[in-house]
Amino acid sequence: MLGGSRSGKSAHAESLLEGRDDVTYLATSDPRPDDAEWQERITAHRARRPASWTTKETTNPGELVLPGTYLVDSVTTWVTAMMDASGVWDGGQRAADRLSRRVDELLEAWVMTPAHVVAVSDEVGLGVVPETASGRLFRDTLGSVNQRLAATADEVWFVVAGLPQRLR
Repeated sequence: MLGGSRSGKSAHAESLLEGRDDVTYLATSDPRPDDAEWQERITAHRARRPASWTTKETTNPGELVLPGTYLVDSVTTWVTAMMDASGVWDGGQRAADRLSRRVDELLEAWVMTPAHVVAVSDEVGLGVVPETASGRLFRDTLGSVNQRLAATADEVWFVVAGLPQRLR
């Protein structure tokens, strides 16, 4: 599920799993307790989920290797966490190599999973070119991850203005 910020992609992803009680929701962002606006977003997402769904807050790709049904929200924050953990913001080839390994781990889990997975990700490459090197690195990394995930997905959706369009 790809789309811009506030495009309706999470709500559409949730609708694809409507009626299923066996869903594990993988929340991949940091809670940020000091950020009231971020907490409001998390609260709104939680309120939309059926009570029967299980929520796990994690950025561990290994979670996807288990059977079941998963909603990953979102790949965008997952990539951010991988970039943070690899130290890529500070530069250097070692950090880039660590990030590459983390991305490969995510893609391997995605390809090998026996689970039914619906993943949400921002499509950030449609706007202006970021002014900073770190912004361009994030855009490029997420774009590459999105391409690699989409290449192996059974279905790919793009949501714009709340209107889902099936791409594949």
